[in-house]
Amino acid sequence: MNNIHEECGVLGVISQGSADVAGMAYYGLYALQHRGQESCGIVVNDDGVFSSYKDLGLVSQVFSADTLSRLPRGSMAVGHVRYGTTGAANRNNCQPIEVNHQKGKMALAHNGNLSNAAELRNTLELSGAIFHTTSDTETIAYIVTRERLRTPSIEDALSAAMNTLEGAYSLVLMSAQKLICARDPHGFRPLCYGRTPDGIYVAASESCALSAIGAQFIRDLDPGEILVFGPEGVISRREHCGQREKKLCIFEYIYFARPDSVIDGVSVHGARIQAGRILARRYPAAADLVVGVPDSGLDAALGFSLESGIPYGIGLIKNKYIGRTFISPGQQARLDQVRIKLSAIEESVRGKRVVLVDDSIVRGTTSGRIVKLLREAGAREIHMRISSPPFMHPCYYGTDIDSREHLIACRHSVSETAEIIGADSLGYLPVEELPSLAGGWGYCSACFDGNYPTAIPADTRKDRFEQKLSERRR
Repeated sequence: MNNIHEECGVLGVISQGSADVAGMAYYGLYALQHRGQESCGIVVNDDGVFSSYKDLGLVSQVFSADTLSRLPRGSMAVGHVRYGTTGAANRNNCQPIEVNHQKGKMALAHNGNLSNAAELRNTLELSGAIFHTTSDTETIAYIVTRERLRTPSIEDALSAAMNTLEGAYSLVLMSAQKLICARDPHGFRPLCYGRTPDGIYVAASESCALSAIGAQFIRDLDPGEILVFGPEGVISRREHCGQREKKLCIFEYIYFARPDSVIDGVSVHGARIQAGRILARRYPAAADLVVGVPDSGLDAALGFSLESGIPYGIGLIKNKYIGRTFISPGQQARLDQVRIKLSAIEESVRGKRVVLVDDSIVRGTTSGRIVKLLREAGAREIHMRISSPPFMHPCYYGTDIDSREHLIACRHSVSETAEIIGADSLGYLPVEELPSLAGGWGYCSACFDGNYPTAIPADTRKDRFEQKLSERRR
């Protein structure tokens, strides 16, 4: 439970005939809600005619039974849940993005962050392009459209566009006749696909969305792979595969993904259990109880308990009707949400020495509040263990870790941080143990160790039109 903006979630559905693809997309997006709680949207393709609905809010808030009933049956649908790391929370930035161009229509949903977005956008603006959003998705849409005007197919256009794009992107693109999925050559963001018993194909950011729809998982897309679902069946294009070293975001295993998902052959639940076991070995504590911070700290807490032999218990209760704490703008709002969202179980923790396990510490304010909750409930000692290394560097690939000055680990030692948050001791997962979570290789840990797989962007500002004039001058 931290102050990190999380990823978006993408989903695509394609049927050989007319089907309730909007309903399937709805259930798939529900399963991906943890990846984005700012906005959501669905675009349906009914024999080449696109119908859509998207708005700010959770899936359950945006899509009522009445709203879904207004979307037609069709052969394809694309869906998206958003929590933007760039771009304001307004309806213009809701996805999927729809484009009408000389050769047809396109709807595009994107998860990730381009590291060369500012450069690409500047070039496009100077050539006359007019942007209506501040999201990277519109930049991708422009480039794909440009390439489509000089290539024989939409998949050729996407392949050509990928020669220009740098950074993180998992895409689901829908044309009049095809559904196309693509994963960037580094594979920063997850993307997989499956099939329902009646032959409907589903692509999604995580395998948990396939399960929600009743689709059987087939496989993950490889980094750089383009998968085309169309009249000729399912075609894999691999011209961009093997061009870059695989760099899946390690934080997918630590926090972003749902525990019941499997990403690139690695169980998210298993990875978090392993993180807890490592913490127990590296930073043992004389304690009576192990408590996880709901939800993303629970699996690691269980791992700590299994390895240490210290009983696992429920010490914190989450109000499941409150969104993740970082959604609120401003520090006081975040603290207020912690008070509303979590409460300590006094019976469990009073007089106990508690090991408190969470996924990360960013600024330290939320962690401090949680420690205080347990203190107020009577915990005698609190030993905090974090299932990720300390954040030391900004992320340019979709995680909202944008400034070293906001990272407590950049300004304070481990012992100082423990004192600031009110814990009796503090231990982070060592950076050198990250391979144990990711199957040994193929992950990006730049936010922890500063080893960036791509060039660091010189300009990361993408929201100048959402700033006051006085703010732009600073």
